[in-house]
Amino acid sequence: MTTAPVKAPPLELGRVGDRLVRPDGVAKVTGQFEYSSDLHAAGMLWGATLRSPHARARIRGIDTAAAVALAGVFAVLTHADVPGRKTYGMERPDQPVLAFDEVRYQGEPVAIVAADHPETARLAATLIEVDYEPLEPVVDVDWALDQASDHVHPGGNMLRQIRIRRGDPNVTAAVVVAGDYEVGMQDQAFLGPESGLAIPDGTGGVDLHVATQWLHVDHGQVIASLALPASAVRMHLSGVGGAFGGREDLSVQIHACMLALTTARPVKMVYSREESFFGHVHRHPVRMHVEHGAERDGTLVFVRAHFRFDGGAYTSSSPAVVANAASFAAGPYRMPNAHVDADMLFTNNPPCGAMRGFGAVQVAFAHEAQMDRLAAALKIDPVDLRIQNALSRGDELIIGQRVEGPAPVAEMLERLRAMPLPESVPTDPPEAYSMPGGIANVTRGEGVRRGIGYAVAMKNIAFSEGFDDYSTARVRLSVRAGSPRVEVHTAAAECGQGLLMVQEQIARTELGVDDVDVLPADTAVGSSGSTSASRQTWMTGSAVKVACEAVRDVLLGRAADELGVSVDDLRLDAGRVVATSGTSVALVDLLDVPIEATREYRHRATGRMDPETGQGNIHVAFAFAAHRVVAEVDVELGLVRVVEVATVQDVGRAINPLALEGQIQGGIAQGLGLALMEEIQVVDGLVRNASFTDYLLPTIADMPPVRMEILELAQPDGPYGANGVGEPPAIASTAAIVAALRDATGMRLTRIPVRPEHMVAGS
Repeated sequence: MTTAPVKAPPLELGRVGDRLVRPDGVAKVTGQFEYSSDLHAAGMLWGATLRSPHARARIRGIDTAAAVALAGVFAVLTHADVPGRKTYGMERPDQPVLAFDEVRYQGEPVAIVAADHPETARLAATLIEVDYEPLEPVVDVDWALDQASDHVHPGGNMLRQIRIRRGDPNVTAAVVVAGDYEVGMQDQAFLGPESGLAIPDGTGGVDLHVATQWLHVDHGQVIASLALPASAVRMHLSGVGGAFGGREDLSVQIHACMLALTTARPVKMVYSREESFFGHVHRHPVRMHVEHGAERDGTLVFVRAHFRFDGGAYTSSSPAVVANAASFAAGPYRMPNAHVDADMLFTNNPPCGAMRGFGAVQVAFAHEAQMDRLAAALKIDPVDLRIQNALSRGDELIIGQRVEGPAPVAEMLERLRAMPLPESVPTDPPEAYSMPGGIANVTRGEGVRRGIGYAVAMKNIAFSEGFDDYSTARVRLSVRAGSPRVEVHTAAAECGQGLLMVQEQIARTELGVDDVDVLPADTAVGSSGSTSASRQTWMTGSAVKVACEAVRDVLLGRAADELGVSVDDLRLDAGRVVATSGTSVALVDLLDVPIEATREYRHRATGRMDPETGQGNIHVAFAFAAHRVVAEVDVELGLVRVVEVATVQDVGRAINPLALEGQIQGGIAQGLGLALMEEIQVVDGLVRNASFTDYLLPTIADMPPVRMEILELAQPDGPYGANGVGEPPAIASTAAIVAALRDATGMRLTRIPVRPEHMVAGS
């Protein structure tokens, strides 16, 4: 029996604002897309990694003899074989390529192997004998904060401290509410495990094909550890099976290249699912103490907070995460007085770093819970309290930065409240699928209560604190088969967010040409920065736009000479350049010599936080979203059904409305996971649930209907007014879900994910 191939739909040639199916969408859902783990090269070997079983231990010796002697093994490498810099890292190079004195977390790489079969490589790794001296791990942030405790690194356990001081430190308020909150360790849980293929070029260089979020920052770290010139290492983006921040740090990159250069053979590395949990950073767990004060009429007076973030064993992007978190401690509300301490600490727990929301997720859980508690204490409707104190354009944050773009917080809440609530549809007997816990559970509706919760998200866009954040695009206009053709080349990583289509749409809009090819991303073109911080549509979209404008300027100049008119009298129309007089010339007749332009786009300058007060213009711009959640809880069994999530979000301009809706729905799914089920269980520094059997993810059966309203309030600096979209849905949804659970149960629910036993009446 044969199966006919799936026929792709006709290519959609859309412009900015059109509702379009992504060009990679059909291949992905039909299993035809080639991900990084599908790569193959003739004669390739397989790589494997030996990882530490200890959260902390001194390495007294490594014996590789048994592994080297195994038939089929071509290389066994340790720290001694790293030819260049022994450590790597995005912000600080403090993470060993291969551990050389001490392992600081469970799963830290100690040795790597290349063999002719993946099973042989894995077996060889188990034959490497490491003489460990186990040490007492630092596994608690409060313990780590005690400067008399043992130190994870010689400089101490404090990775970064942020202090925000604004207004009167001794101010009082008529009503004060305080709470302690905790967020567990969430995993990005992308479905495509870490993987890559390194191919030596025979002259001492190497080509690396890898799934990543930032080719150029990877490239800089790889060449430093390989001790090679930049031109000797060429990096190519392979199919990325999700990222969400978990691919910003290195995984297989240096290891695969070392093995390929040592063996003079292509080497492929693919992590197992369990290994993937050890092979990338996670969302930072945090403990938070927060106090809010307000006048009797509901006007906010102060916020006081202390955040203790667990950064794990190495730096990663933790310094930026803690700065983000501190700057949003008050949320999207006017707050004249603030006293915020935010500590990022080293521990011997798994390293933590970037994940969708980047520090704002954790603090939003706290500040939105506090707003509800304050509303209850004041006997004010929680939506009214939020509207009364909502930020708007021109207001200042607790870091002293003015909000210069749209800030429609009050409008979003009003629109959200005006949306109709989902109806209860009782059946007798109740249908199991409509009950909390789903069809496999025993709820029959006896103890089911419904709750409603609201939350608002605020998130910065692009990189902050003076980072030289830019994106590069090369655009070439030529003739192919008698028709004009545009090639767009950037290094921007398509991780599933729809960036390929965005680049096509912008090129078609600016140049009026239907035939647009987005070339594979690699390091042959300048950096496009990371696919993170909700920045790529803004940054790479802007780079493509300005490169297209440069090409168009040359094209119109040629047409002006050809037609004997001013450039100002010309416009592009259906493959021709048309003058106001009606005369025209075909694009193909102007392209005897192709036109090419490379341009960099930079956003406006930002600055560092003042180290004493935390004041400063540290962010580029902001995005906002508001969520309302209706949830049902069986308070006798602690089972939950999220009935509906409603959201209003300002997106600036919807470049591709279909992809935008997918981003919002995906963010809500991750927020739901953090609220109800997703947590890496770490006990004494050891991960206890490194599998999708035990690390629970929402499925389609868990996802509720999403009622969505999109605002398009143009962001002044974004391309066509576009703003970042992907992160706010993951911020507000978690807080709103838990708010609905509190409303249904009457329980405090100060820790996420919320577990069934937390919601059972009387527990």
